[in-house]
Amino acid sequence: MSENSKNPKVASSPERHTFQMEGYVKRRQEEGLEPMEEYIEMFKTWRQQDEENLVNPEWQRNNLEYDLRSTDWILAKARANENYAQNIYAALCNMQWCNIKGTDPEVTLDILKEKYWSCSWRSAGGIVADMLQKGDYIDWYCSGSGSQDTGYGLTDKKPDLDPDGRTYVPEGIVTEEIRCDFATLGWVPIPYEDD
Repeated sequence: MSENSKNPKVASSPERHTFQMEGYVKRRQEEGLEPMEEYIEMFKTWRQQDEENLVNPEWQRNNLEYDLRSTDWILAKARANENYAQNIYAALCNMQWCNIKGTDPEVTLDILKEKYWSCSWRSAGGIVADMLQKGDYIDWYCSGSGSQDTGYGLTDKKPDLDPDGRTYVPEGIVTEEIRCDFATLGWVPIPYEDD
């Protein structure tokens, strides 16, 4: 649960769910066609579903996204440091997360059933955009793909600075700082087993 209060404010980006809709409208206009209303409604439905989730106690429960978007100190860290925000994105990609907080019997049962939280790369980008309260998933999507894969251990090495001074890491990498901060929230990474 968030450290804010019983009913914390959940961070959201006003531009969330706009990238695809704006691209669709632009393509239709370039073709000399009006955007189809059912597509516009579909994009609006995504935003509406997110708004409904934010106040749904079932969605909030055992949900790393909710914890990230509603915990003041981690939001402040992400907003103050672009590298940290990208490292959150990378840690959410290609990784499962296990909720170990509290004594909730449902959490214990989830652990025994190996029921973990995970998300797509697009969702991970959207979570970070919401945390920063700006942009959309595309601002973070594949942001670690240009990083070199060598030398990035899960806990033993820190990434080297790139020429722009960024410490972006590849998708699926959990830096030591992220590991510690997520553990404070009650979450630990569970890497996927190689097939």
